[in-house]
Amino acid sequence: MRDSVISAAGMEFPLCPVNTLIVGSGAAGLNAAVSLLREGQRDIAIVTEGKSMGTSLNTGSDKQTYYKLTCCSGEPDSVRQMAQTLFDGGAVDGDTALVEAALSARAFFHLVDLGVPFPHNGMGEYAGYKTDHDPFRRGTSAGPLTSRYMTEKLLEQTEREGVKIYDGYTVIELLTAEEKGEKRVCGALAVGRDGRFLVFSASNIVYAVGGEAGMYAASVYPPSQTGGLGPAFRAGALGKNLTESQYGIASVAFRWNLSGSYQQVIPRYVSTDRDGQDEKEFLDPFFDTVQHLLGAVFLKGYQWPFDPRKIREYGSSLIDLLVYRETVLLGRRVFLDFRRNPSASEENGIFHPERIGEEGRTYLEKSGVDAETPIARLKQMNPAAAELYLSHGINLEKEMLEIAVCAQHNNGGLAGNAWWESNLRHLFPVGEANGSHGVYRPGGSALNAGQTGGIRAAEYIAHVYREDPYDGKRLADLCGEQIREAVRFGLKALERENFISSVNLGAVEPGDETLAAAESLRDEALTEAEQRYGDEDPGRRQNESMLDLDFERKLLGIRMSRYGANIRSLEGVQTALAGNREQLLKMEGGKLSDGKQLPRYYRLRDLLISQRVYFEAIRDYILHGGQSRGSYLISSRDGELPLEGLPEIFRMKEDGGNHAGEIQEILYAPEGSRVSWRARRPLPDDENWFEMVWRRYREGSYFADTGLNQKKESAVI
Repeated sequence: MRDSVISAAGMEFPLCPVNTLIVGSGAAGLNAAVSLLREGQRDIAIVTEGKSMGTSLNTGSDKQTYYKLTCCSGEPDSVRQMAQTLFDGGAVDGDTALVEAALSARAFFHLVDLGVPFPHNGMGEYAGYKTDHDPFRRGTSAGPLTSRYMTEKLLEQTEREGVKIYDGYTVIELLTAEEKGEKRVCGALAVGRDGRFLVFSASNIVYAVGGEAGMYAASVYPPSQTGGLGPAFRAGALGKNLTESQYGIASVAFRWNLSGSYQQVIPRYVSTDRDGQDEKEFLDPFFDTVQHLLGAVFLKGYQWPFDPRKIREYGSSLIDLLVYRETVLLGRRVFLDFRRNPSASEENGIFHPERIGEEGRTYLEKSGVDAETPIARLKQMNPAAAELYLSHGINLEKEMLEIAVCAQHNNGGLAGNAWWESNLRHLFPVGEANGSHGVYRPGGSALNAGQTGGIRAAEYIAHVYREDPYDGKRLADLCGEQIREAVRFGLKALERENFISSVNLGAVEPGDETLAAAESLRDEALTEAEQRYGDEDPGRRQNESMLDLDFERKLLGIRMSRYGANIRSLEGVQTALAGNREQLLKMEGGKLSDGKQLPRYYRLRDLLISQRVYFEAIRDYILHGGQSRGSYLISSRDGELPLEGLPEIFRMKEDGGNHAGEIQEILYAPEGSRVSWRARRPLPDDENWFEMVWRRYREGSYFADTGLNQKKESAVI
């Protein structure tokens, strides 16, 4: 019988032993669970901050895209061609690109079988459409809520199979040990909403925590989504391509991507002062012709993410810059108005679709869209997109929709090999936490990557890493000090009058010895804090005042959106790093009034760690000679303005693919992270001779003979 309690730091904690712990309950994590079950590994559990809190369940667009191999006649496609498209995005490892392509059909049809309503024709063909950075029609959609449907169906499957879900727990520490000369994960420490601690002993961890959404103020991520890369960075997991994120126009009251049909119906862009007065159509002065203006709005639907290559010659990303200028530089508010047409599109109050240009006019005609106003056209083209806002209390027929340029997706993340295993052995980052995407990814490829990555990790775990987790004594011997330090960090912030009621350490009621040990741990940490901060500026010391966690999160987010989003500069990054250091010192010396604040306190610490690592990666990229690419512009004093009359901050140079063949990796260290660059792994060449493939499959040798051992291939830092 497995242990149910672990003794560490003189205290007892509830212990949950399991072969594989899945951290996160979004589409990627849930599919990893279902895939493990399918491979025969049933000794699994899921731990999540909240089943209803993640990005998969709470975000989307006009018709949220799922990217897959073409499954419709009339357009030839192949695994190799799809892998090449992913690889051509730049800074992408060829082996992971090939896996994502090879498993895409399998992952897609698994979702179909679960009941996700992807549309097909009368012959059973799953039709597709082109999405951004896609030369084929590989995109498909189940509507605005594609990832929600995926998550719901996968959750139903895990619940039917009786998978244990620990709901309401935040993982705050990945427990590690040395094994055969390599560092590995062997468990995790979590804190519940009530401030109680819980220890997991796990042979493997599938890390499906999503992107670091909590770092940004201007964000289309749901407010409930924070991310969780900080514990992985502190444990020693390599970051990969952390410079690469996506940004685009989104609504801010209800966070939602405004891509696709939201733009293709040609809404009116207006700005006002902070009080909603002084309304004006601010795009008009920056375009030379009506067709360029309206064509850019239309193309913003196809070309939704900001892209510095699409600014010049009145491209669609000029709109993002102009929205940024109004909101950030001028302090105004910007809205999409679906009630009225842009003035430039009308004559005598009548909408003229030919003014959009041939591509836009033809698209509207083929889509059967001929209504007079943007909202009426939206209802014709995509009624679910209009109904979505109405379901959240926003009537596009009666009010304007406030927008900003927002963080939307992290293309970077944690490094992984072709089995999605980190440099930390037995840790498998999947979904947005895995940095497989590179610079330019086709729209919807993230959903495919999350599904295929979960399948891949499950196969390796079920066939290679089948051992039982450590028992309580062994885990305490290996990781007791880690548990002690992690608990100590939180307990030192608690006020003494709130301390005793806050240290119930889980299902185990602490006795006198446990309580005394916890108090000793807390007092030891406070004494150390007094020594650390005693000679600092008194204004920095927080031992005499309570932390306002809401304010600190807001401050962190403003810093990231101002200096680390789609507009960046070396000076801005240096300013941000200084502010990050100051805030971390302030937070570490602060007090909490209630143990229930502990999850948010730990998360704030880890978001600050992640923010620092991200800014260090951006700084290194700039010093490495990197210029504007992907979804961000780097201000360059000796660059060029894409258009006369734009602010100097938009002066830039395009990278031009100079670093497309390289991948940046970063290893966190308290004294300063260490960065290295390596050549990306090429697309594998395999003759795929059937008899040889069959033999390796029967023998199971392909788990070892791929030549993709990350320890050998990755740069030494």
